[in-house]
Parts: sequence; C-alpha cells; structure tokens
Amino acid sequence: MRNPIPQKAHYLLRQRKDLNDVYNHIQAELGRVEESLKIFSASPNRLISEISNYLFQKKGKRIRPALLILCSRLLNYQGEEHIFMAALVEFIHTASLIHDDIIDNAGLRRGRDSVHARWGPNISVLLGDYLYIRTIGLSQESAHPEIIRILTDVSARMIEGELTEYHLSGNLETAEQDYIDIIDKKTASLFSAACQIGAILSRATREQERRLVDYGRNLGLAFQVTDDLLDFQGEEKRLGKPVLSDLSEGRITLPLIYALRHDGSESRERLRTLLEKKKLDRRAKGEILDIIKANGALDYGHRKAEEFSRRAREVVSGFPESTHRDALSLLAEFVLNRDS
Repeated sequence: MRNPIPQKAHYLLRQRKDLNDVYNHIQAELGRVEESLKIFSASPNRLISEISNYLFQKKGKRIRPALLILCSRLLNYQGEEHIFMAALVEFIHTASLIHDDIIDNAGLRRGRDSVHARWGPNISVLLGDYLYIRTIGLSQESAHPEIIRILTDVSARMIEGELTEYHLSGNLETAEQDYIDIIDKKTASLFSAACQIGAILSRATREQERRLVDYGRNLGLAFQVTDDLLDFQGEEKRLGKPVLSDLSEGRITLPLIYALRHDGSESRERLRTLLEKKKLDRRAKGEILDIIKANGALDYGHRKAEEFSRRAREVVSGFPESTHRDALSLLAEFVLNRDS
C-alpha cells in the first residue's frame, strides 16, 4: 500500500512550526491576495472602508486562498486569475464569519473585537451582505461561467448549514450525521469549492477535478472537527475566543453527541441535566468538561478528524510528486495538530 504522505513531507512536518513555513513557496502569491483583498474592499463609503481595513488588517490562516493557489499550481496553472479568485473565496469566508458572530453574539474574533461587538448587529449584517454581493459582482469578470455558479452555490450551502445548526441549537437529540451534514455545508463546502476553482482554472480533467473536490471536502471536515475539539481543549489566548464558547452558544458538537450516547447512564443523565440549563456557570462548565474528558469523547473526535485527514492525504497522493502536492499533504496534517 502506498504511503499517503510523501517521505519528504514527513520530514518537513517535523521541522515546520506554522503555516508560514507550509506556505513558504506561495508566500508571494498570498501577498498578492492580501493586496487584492484591500483593493476589492475599498469603497467611497467611509464606513465600509473603515470596517474593511479593520477586517483585513488582522490576517487569519488564509487556508482557503492557499488551497486554491496550491491546487491550481499542482496542475501547472500559469495564469493570474487564481489570485483574483483566491481573494473572492476569502471574501465569502469573511462574510460568513461576520454573520456567524451576529448569530452567536460573539464578542471576539481572532483575539480582538468582532465586527458585531465593535459596530453592532445592524451594520454587521449589512457589511456581511456587502461582501457577499461584492464577491458575486466581481466574479462576473471571470471567463469561466462555471466558477460563478460554484461561488453562488457554495454561498447558499453555507447558509443552509448555518440555518440547520441554528435550528438544532440546544437539541440534545442531534445525531452524528446531522453534525457531519452541518459542518460539510458550513465549512467543508468552501474548502472543496476553493480546490475545484483551482482545478477549473488549470483545465483539469473531470477525474482530477473530482479528486481535488474530494480532497477539499475531507480537509474541511478534519479542520472543523478539530476546531470543535479545541473548544474543549484549547487555550483562550491561542484560540482568540473564550474556551467552551460553542457550548455557551448551544452548539451540539461531536464530543457532546458522543458523550450523550456512549457514556454510562448516570454520567449521561448528569450531562443532560447540565446541558438543559439555560445558563451555564463556571462550575457547570467544569463538570461538563470533566465528563467529556473522562468518557473518551475527545479521543473519538480525534479519531474522526484523523480519518478525514487520512482520506485527504490518500486522494492527493495520487498526483505527481511536487512541492505543491507536499504542501497539500502537510495541510492535511496541520489541521490535526493546530492549537488555534
């Protein structure tokens, strides 16, 4: 059986500490994406410009733009449109975060005030809408009509996922498949869309495109499962938001789903009693955390994330060896081992 991670990638993973190193050979292109974000978000409206500057001043991981660039370069793309499209994908992601923070009443994003906390919900709704509409408007300049369809479809899927999650908020009967469906739409769909756009730009075969979509989906699922585990295991300073914030917002994520179905009857009932409280104080949160840690829920979550990561690495291992393929393999490892 083929090793899904190239030997070289194993070595690089041990040496590399952060995404800047993983992105080393595409740093110049990512820099151009940053410039594009500033240009595309510029507006004669002073408030839009002010908020946009605030948003893009603090860089996130930029995984989605990096995926689009890496997938296009994997298939020897030589043009310039990948920079333009990478910026549009990041616009969609940013718009979704703004709306998420309104729904969750989140005060922090990436370690500082969210747009919602700083400018209020009304302005935040409009700014998120503006970024979505701006994305679709700019995408009309593409010579690839199928990319416009992908961007509109993925925006709709992300909203569907958010609606389903909101509808199931606090529902202790939420099944694991419900959870997977939500994160597939909310998170993995944009990962796979970024990969698909990279494939289309490079005139990939249908099979190559299908494989990169599959890679992106599994990477996105691994990313989100890990993100939800960090809510129980991370540090607030590293996360840029309070620990157990998902729990406070009523989100029923994989560790809770597992614990509510696999723990002993006494602990399971105690967990239900705690989760049914309208407000969780520090003591209740600590008790929930103890139950989650004791019953194997976190280990189960890590195994699921590793399974999705392994599938992503297996898919990308079928492409010819290159620095871009190695970087895609490393990303599938990085999402498991990150601490923020």
